[in-house]
Amino acid sequence: MFVDLAGKKAIEKDRPWEEVENPSTIYAALRQTRQKYGPRPAISFQILADPNSYAETLTWNDVYQRVCQTANFFHSLGIGKDDVVAFLLPNSNETIFTLLGAMIAGKVNPINPLLSAPQIAGILKSSNAKILVTLKSFPKTNVAQLAHEAASECPNIKHIVEVDLIRYLKPPKAWLAGLFRPKVSHPVGIRVHNFYECINSQNGKGLDFEDGLEDRVAALFHTGGTTGLPKLAQHKQSGMIYNGWCGKMIGISEDEVVICPLPLFHVFAAYPILMSGIRTGAHTVFPTPAGYRGDKVFDFFWDLVEKWQVTFMITVPTALSVLMQKPIKADVSSLRSAICGSAPLPTELFNKFEKVTGVNIMEGYGLTETTCIVSVNPPDGVKKIGSVGLPFPYSDVRILDCDDQGKINRECDVNEIGEICVSAPGVFIGNTYSDSKMNNGLYAEEKWVRTGDLGKIDGDGYLWITGRAKDQIIRGGHNIDPAVIEEVLAGHDAVAFVGAIGQPDIKLGEVPCVYVELIEGANTTSEDLLQFAREKITSKLALPENVEVLTTLPKTAVGKVFKPELRIMAINRVLRDRFKKEGIQGEIATAEVPKKGLVTTIDMDWDKEDRDRVERIMNEYPLAWKFKGLE
Repeated sequence: MFVDLAGKKAIEKDRPWEEVENPSTIYAALRQTRQKYGPRPAISFQILADPNSYAETLTWNDVYQRVCQTANFFHSLGIGKDDVVAFLLPNSNETIFTLLGAMIAGKVNPINPLLSAPQIAGILKSSNAKILVTLKSFPKTNVAQLAHEAASECPNIKHIVEVDLIRYLKPPKAWLAGLFRPKVSHPVGIRVHNFYECINSQNGKGLDFEDGLEDRVAALFHTGGTTGLPKLAQHKQSGMIYNGWCGKMIGISEDEVVICPLPLFHVFAAYPILMSGIRTGAHTVFPTPAGYRGDKVFDFFWDLVEKWQVTFMITVPTALSVLMQKPIKADVSSLRSAICGSAPLPTELFNKFEKVTGVNIMEGYGLTETTCIVSVNPPDGVKKIGSVGLPFPYSDVRILDCDDQGKINRECDVNEIGEICVSAPGVFIGNTYSDSKMNNGLYAEEKWVRTGDLGKIDGDGYLWITGRAKDQIIRGGHNIDPAVIEEVLAGHDAVAFVGAIGQPDIKLGEVPCVYVELIEGANTTSEDLLQFAREKITSKLALPENVEVLTTLPKTAVGKVFKPELRIMAINRVLRDRFKKEGIQGEIATAEVPKKGLVTTIDMDWDKEDRDRVERIMNEYPLAWKFKGLE
């Protein structure tokens, strides 16, 4: 059993991964599940958070039919195994049909609807998608507008397929939504289709084309990493199926009801959760299109657990922090397991959740580059709070010291910090990213993918993440782990979320600064937090120079603090303060520029003397910059 390191090794010794009985394709996996669990509930989607509102539940028979129809529709539009269908959608049952149907017909390219139109267009061009599935115009969301604006810049997009969420609403909400539906201009030269009008005419009993048995790339998921620049990670069907197999290892079975308020355009929901359902027959509930970001989801979350008799909860630290501020008045006795990922879980939060629910959280770890899942605290084994557990069977995790090209200088000792490197069924060595240039230096001796995360493995084989290699704050040549600062400030009673980064400094290169978001209703000042940090942080080098309180910290779709935006804010603040001190009038704007990273633009009226003075000031900082209008 997968309860400790010895159990993991025993599973691996029993047979190699290639001999483990698994379906060869996503379609074969779905067909097997339908044959075994056909009439059982598979997927439920509820558009409103109120537990008394309407929800649509589909059986595995229903899901199989709709996915076949969707795959056949895409095939009818010319999609083959090398062609791409992109989607810009929040969560819904149609999102699942699109995700799976596009994988089966060709390749799927999920896109985050929180991105800007130029970013979306950039991803569509990179993936060379021919079809974009998105929302039909809907009140209180600009997804349709973003989709059409982005598609108009992409000559490769030939079809837009629209999903209308109004069907999930009942009168009078449905009437009002139709009445206040925003108008959207369709791009010229692109055919626009209605989702159900198209798939209802298709065969739902099977595929109208050959599935094929070869293991191939079936998904392109974008990732920004620490730079914020989108890269397309390639995922093979074998890696997706491995995620579903790992779901069995953490106790997901046909009897589980899993609540997943995470977005299906992210690997966490798409693979460990959805694929586990497909492999085990579990019932997965998706509350609201925006998941945890949905209106009143936090207020009604525990009532939803009671309504659906949830047994298995999926969360991230940022969501859990908010949930622990909400009183539990519902009956949550059905809950027996919870898994938390995306970022390290504070010890205090782990203990509080266990105290109020009686459930231990399993912390896990995964990456887009590894087709997600890597490690977890085993459900029936020791859970080491703060670690991300044991690598799953058939996942080989090493802590290595590598040079820039991936040559291994040495393997780190037990409890020694180095770069986390992973070899697993979900790792596509040599082809992790669709752009081959981005794979240069990505692998440790062409066997392990270099994650960019820093960590250590203890004597029991448990993996501990200590930070991001690129997130290290380098103060005068001294490396500072931002987690040292973040863990201290996270312990303040008023603090909900923390992001520590390096701000530019003319003497030391960079110095630590911190941005915090307070707990709802809490009240404190930057000065108080700075004093708290100075009293608690033992290393003088790690003491922050500045603490700033924000109403809301920028976060990724799965709740990670988004540090690229914090770096932009810090650079702009430091330079504006310097310009004010020097009496210089001008506008400062920092942005991410492809292949160049962060670039600061100075916009001002200036004569030659002012220009020379600004140049001298800017060249004191380790920053890329330019005058507006002068490239």
